[in-house]
Amino acid sequence: MQYYKKIRIFFVLLETVLIAAVPAYAARIKDIAEIKGVRENQLIGYGLVVGLDQTGDGDKTVFTKLALAGMMRNMGLDVSPDEFKVKNTAAVIVTADLPPFAKAGAHIDVLVSSLGDAKNLQGGTLILTPLKGLDGNVYAIAQGPVSTGGFSAGGEAAQVQKNFPTVGRVPGGAMIEREIPYDFSQKKELTLALDHPDFTTAVRAVERINAVLSEPAAAATDPGTIHIRLPKSYEGNIVRFAMEIENIQITPDAAARIVINERTGTIVMGENVRISKVAVAHGNLNIQVSEGALFSQPPPLSEGGTGMAVPDTAISYIEGDNRLILMQPGTTIGELVKALNALGVTPRDLIAILQAIKAAGALHAKLEII
Repeated sequence: MQYYKKIRIFFVLLETVLIAAVPAYAARIKDIAEIKGVRENQLIGYGLVVGLDQTGDGDKTVFTKLALAGMMRNMGLDVSPDEFKVKNTAAVIVTADLPPFAKAGAHIDVLVSSLGDAKNLQGGTLILTPLKGLDGNVYAIAQGPVSTGGFSAGGEAAQVQKNFPTVGRVPGGAMIEREIPYDFSQKKELTLALDHPDFTTAVRAVERINAVLSEPAAAATDPGTIHIRLPKSYEGNIVRFAMEIENIQITPDAAARIVINERTGTIVMGENVRISKVAVAHGNLNIQVSEGALFSQPPPLSEGGTGMAVPDTAISYIEGDNRLILMQPGTTIGELVKALNALGVTPRDLIAILQAIKAAGALHAKLEII
């Protein structure tokens, strides 16, 4: 009994060590990388939305008339394009994403976007539309009622609109007709493509994968590509192997970066931003000048005296009493923000301060302005 108790304590301690070995703030490999070959493919097609309530394309939209005439001709009705009034019809571009390993008969959502001068697609129906890939082959057929998720209404003098009624979706509106050939089960290795190539992240991923597999199966050929050889224990079960790999957790690394959007005053800073020793002062001087006039009355008992307007200028100023802040070497971004908040700076003031610190050579991070 004592022997089994020691064994149980050993495994509890081993589990604790393994949990502690997982780095803090780790991310799964599936969240920072993609498996080569496992991706979506874009499809596109040209179609017509019919059944609109006088909100379709205008009579000058020639391609809508030609498409409508061609559709009617395929149905056995030979009608001239000039005879059509297309107010109830709108020409649209139909797009969809074909998921990896999608099978024939499955349904996918499609996005419908107006191509002409239609005002609203609400209440319309997308008629049979082939969706093609870049190779020109038809992979899906779309058809169904369009849901815009918005509306547009108004009269001669006013109009109200929510969202974009000229763009809509057809949930499950496309049926897959052709599968993309890809034999995943015959693969002898997996190739990972990092979403953000980085030398440190690639090395960490390789080390972590090899530690989990207990063999040197992974190797990085560049900062964004990792090749993983299929171990013998996973032969014939590569799906299980891919599941194990994509759930391994690592801590991705990134260059110190500050992104600034001057139009909105938005500032995003990475945790690795560091600042050398620098003094920061934030002072404001508000000067207000107001111009007025005083009316001077004539002296008492004066004959023919008239009043006079005397200019009156008032000047006031308010000067901030903020102190000079000295940032020590190696100051983190959290300490910087805390110090600047103590000065009472606004986001736009912070943008100017960061630019000045960068110009002084004391900001050790990439400053990007978008």
